[in-house]
Amino acid sequence: MAFPVQSMTGFASLEGEESGVSYQFDARSVNGKSLDVRLRVPAGMERTEPELRRLVGATFKRGNVTLSFMLRRGETAVRYTVNQEQLDAYIEAIQALAASGSVAAPRADGLLGLKGVIETATEESEETLEDARVLELAATLLAALEGHRREEGARIVPVILDQLAEMERLGQAIDAHPERALAAIKARFDRQLDDLLAGREGLSPERLHQEAALMATRADVREELDRLRVHIEAARDLIAEGGPVGRKLDFLCQELNRETNTICSKAPHHTITALGLELKAAVEQVREQVQNLE
Repeated sequence: MAFPVQSMTGFASLEGEESGVSYQFDARSVNGKSLDVRLRVPAGMERTEPELRRLVGATFKRGNVTLSFMLRRGETAVRYTVNQEQLDAYIEAIQALAASGSVAAPRADGLLGLKGVIETATEESEETLEDARVLELAATLLAALEGHRREEGARIVPVILDQLAEMERLGQAIDAHPERALAAIKARFDRQLDDLLAGREGLSPERLHQEAALMATRADVREELDRLRVHIEAARDLIAEGGPVGRKLDFLCQELNRETNTICSKAPHHTITALGLELKAAVEQVREQVQNLE
């Protein structure tokens, strides 16, 4: 059974409220050479980190994955208290003024309205999320992130397949070029051999044999085109296989680029050189897309 090809880029978010605790869990993933996990958890949740890392490792093989967990506990009703020390200070000052006849005797409602006499306080709820529930929510979050990465992968794969088809077309165009015909290859080889024999003074038979063998090797790109075709089919097979194939595809892109460079360097005609450059551009576009795959 083939598994979907994933991108290494994705985002998922999960929020809600349970037992008086509001939570928001975010997961982000970007490209990476290997799997790098970064956790941002509130105080008190550090003990869940080893299991969170295990969950990420069981879900993904590559990418820089960041999990951010935020909790906000609910508040109880406001609690009112009387600052007795401040109240006594007010009463003492007012009584002194009342004795001199400057002010009337204080009333309770007036005293309680004075600044600093009544104090308010709120207390955070002691409720929190259990570790098991945190891990359950994390698993849901990672499943959503995986789904996003698969969606991104599903958008990338057709682009790669289109470029592989273009590379195949260009390879066929090079193979069908008139300068690739056997008669044309033989004529070029004969001309090069004649040029070599014309200046054979000082060349030993062994050296002449080596030069002739080198010219024969450079006369055709049959082997390069065959390897190009094999690499294209291997890339298609990997995509059909699915799963974390990004590294293997990246290696194939290096091989495709190597064959393309050789075709360009051995091209016997400017038209074949132009086709080789188009082929090189297609390989580069595949490589850029492959860099995003897990």
